[in-house]
Amino acid sequence: MTAASRRRILSGMQATGRLHLGNYLGALQNWVRLQDEYDSFFFVADWHALTTAYENPSDIPAATREILIDFLAAGLDPGRCTIFVQSRILEHAELHLLFSMFTPTPWLERVPSYKEKQETLTDRDLTTYGFLGYPLLQAADILIYKADAVPVGIDQLPHLELTREVARRFNHLYRSVFPEPEALLTAYPKVPGLDGRKMSKSYDNAIYLSETVEEMGAKIKVMVTDPARKRRNDPGDPNVCPAFGLHLIFTGEDDRAMIEKECRRAGIGCVDCKKILIQGVERGVAALVERRRSLAARWSDVEEAVRAGTDRARGVARETMVEVREAMGLA
Repeated sequence: MTAASRRRILSGMQATGRLHLGNYLGALQNWVRLQDEYDSFFFVADWHALTTAYENPSDIPAATREILIDFLAAGLDPGRCTIFVQSRILEHAELHLLFSMFTPTPWLERVPSYKEKQETLTDRDLTTYGFLGYPLLQAADILIYKADAVPVGIDQLPHLELTREVARRFNHLYRSVFPEPEALLTAYPKVPGLDGRKMSKSYDNAIYLSETVEEMGAKIKVMVTDPARKRRNDPGDPNVCPAFGLHLIFTGEDDRAMIEKECRRAGIGCVDCKKILIQGVERGVAALVERRRSLAARWSDVEEAVRAGTDRARGVARETMVEVREAMGLA
C-alpha cells in the first residue's frame, strides 16, 4: 500500500532529555510496529519542551539530537515513516495561534495534567500561557497533518479529546477541514524505575537507551526490591518487587516462573535474581544499544534522514494551512 492509501497517524516525544526504557517499551516499540500499517509521522516536540524548560532552553537542541538517534536505533525507518522536528515547521505555530483565538480557556484549564504538573513541578513557575496552552499546540501538531489516529497511552486521552473538540469547533465556525482523530490505545506497560516508582526522567530513576549494557547492569544491581525482604532467608513477594516488574518484560516465562516460586520461599536471593534480570535486559536491548552507538558516530546520516522527513512534513503542513486560511477568509 502507498502512503496515500493508508490511514495516517502522528505522535511525538518532548525534547526534555534522553529517552529511557519506559519510553522505548511504552511507545517506540509500538511506533516501529505501526510504521508499516499506517502513513506514519513521528516527531521531536522541541517547542513543547519550552513549556516547562523555558528558563533554560539551551539543553533542548542536545536532547533533540539524542532523541532522533534513539528513534532510528529503536527501528523507525525514514524510508517507511516520516521523522521530523517540530520547530523546523513554522506552520505548527501559525495554526496554534489561530486555534487560540477561538478555544475557550476553561477547555485548557480542565485538562488533568495542568494542575497535576503544577503540583508536582514545584521548582518552577508554570503559571504561563505556554504551559496552559500546550495541549492546544498539541492539537495543532496533530490536526495540521489531518491524522486519522494518534497512538497514545490512556493518560493522554484528555489531550486527544481536546484535539477532537478543537477540530469540531473549527469545522463548525468555518468549514470542514479537519478529521476528528481517534485514539489508538497502546498496551503501555508500567515500567518500574530503579526506586520502584514509574520510570521517569523527573524522578531520576531511569535506565537510558544511550547507556551501555554494562551501565544498565550496574543500575539494576542497586535497584530496590521487596522492602519487606531485609535478609537473604526472608521470603519475598514478587508482586511488590520493582525488579520483578522488569522480569515480567525481559525474562522468559520459565525463568520468570522459577524466580517467582523461589522468591516466595526464599530459595533465591535478590543478588541472584538481579543477575538473571541483567542478562534478560542485555538480550532485550543489546541490538538497540549497538545501533545507537553506530548512529551516534554517523550524525550526518541521521540529520539527512530527518531533513528529508521534515521536507515532507512541511509540504503537508503548508497544504493544510492553505485550506485553513481559505476557510477563515484569510487567504
